[in-house]
Amino acid sequence: MTILIILFGTLILFIGIIITIQPKVIVGFVRKRLGNLQLHIFAVVIRIVIGFLLITQSDVSRFPFIIEVIGWLSLIAAFTLAAIGRQSFHRLMTWAVSMAKHYGRIGGILAGAFSAFLIYAFI
Repeated sequence: MTILIILFGTLILFIGIIITIQPKVIVGFVRKRLGNLQLHIFAVVIRIVIGFLLITQSDVSRFPFIIEVIGWLSLIAAFTLAAIGRQSFHRLMTWAVSMAKHYGRIGGILAGAFSAFLIYAFI
């Protein structure tokens, strides 16, 4: 199970690098799919899976308490995204994409740092 967390961390690391170097690639990808129900479902499901994995595997990490807290935050985020409905999710994503022009590179750096921490915690 920890291998899935490490793979997720690696994927987020690559996405963070892409956002830092060329934010338009990821932002354009998301912008094209803003109206898709699949994006909303994916956002919820991936947070549930990652949250569950982090909570159940926290005891084998270097930072069990922090990893478990991140897992619970992921689950809270998943249930919040599910509860807000599709229109509010669309507005949230539209707002996030609009902010990416000014803060995308910072977000990419933060994503890279988070994923590096996640990978380190489970290696």
